[in-house]
Amino acid sequence: MFFGARLIFSAIFSLILAALMAGVGMAQEPFFKGKQIRLIISAGVAGGYAEYARLLAAHMGNHVPGKPDFIVQSMPGAGGLLATNYLFSQAPQDGTTIALIHSSVPLAPLFGTPGARFDPLNFHWLGSMDRSDGPCTAWHTSPAKSWADLLDKQFIVGSSGVGSQMDIYPAAMNKLFGTRIKVIGGYKDGASIFHAMEREEIHGRCGPQMTAIKSLRPQWITERKILIPIMVSEKRNAEYPDAPSLMEFAKDEATRQQVRLLIVTQDLDRPVLMPPGVPAERVKQMRDAFNATMVDKAFRADIDRLRLTLDWVRGEDVANTLGRAYAMPADVIAAAKETMAPK
Repeated sequence: MFFGARLIFSAIFSLILAALMAGVGMAQEPFFKGKQIRLIISAGVAGGYAEYARLLAAHMGNHVPGKPDFIVQSMPGAGGLLATNYLFSQAPQDGTTIALIHSSVPLAPLFGTPGARFDPLNFHWLGSMDRSDGPCTAWHTSPAKSWADLLDKQFIVGSSGVGSQMDIYPAAMNKLFGTRIKVIGGYKDGASIFHAMEREEIHGRCGPQMTAIKSLRPQWITERKILIPIMVSEKRNAEYPDAPSLMEFAKDEATRQQVRLLIVTQDLDRPVLMPPGVPAERVKQMRDAFNATMVDKAFRADIDRLRLTLDWVRGEDVANTLGRAYAMPADVIAAAKETMAPK
């Protein structure tokens, strides 16, 4: 009888031990295993943002514990504000939704852009994929072909919405420098604006775009279909040395401060972020995966194949840069709101 009791006890102990071990195994199972991560883009499916997003979706899962699948979802509208507002207040906060947004959007609340309903300092920034100056490009038949022309002639440009550089840059230049740039809004994305330039229904476009042109319209450069009247930047771009920088025409420190604030997000082009509320350990896993993807040989080979550029920034540095922008002197921020908020 004692021997039988021992057998029963041993069996029960084995069952308990197996259950405990199974529980440990489940606890160690990566959260993202078997999950599908949505990568929302704030633009359409035909432009540069989509190119970067598809590459990120193809490679980043290899570096996330559990190797989840990624899908890209386009959510264009309001110059990137639609997707960003959604990410901030409606997207799941478990790590299964991330976004790649317009680089100007993080400063939209600072500039007083209507419809910006988010706090960029509360997002979890994974990093940005590139850095980019912001030229105004003019179609070769445009009446305005130089900076002097922008001061004297109407220059009609396209925009996807008030939250983008396509709208903010012209507003700032008109107010600070007296240019005569007219913005036509309502375009779905950058690719739609390129089509409009080819059809000559507008004269050009302002804002970071050269990466997209090199990838989607390389013949524009070789065939001299576009000119660059002004480079919205601190200094001239080495690739386009004949295009003056906007800072060259700033005549006082107040104007220079506003230009610096205007271009701060150029060092954070193609930013990738997660909504507030995601657990810290998942944020770290995704940041580590983003960093690993940026140096992945296969990913970089695809970047080169598509003629894209890669000059990436870590998520912590993105957050710090935005923190410094929002901590600028109150008078500079107030002036920026007055200058850059579209009328």
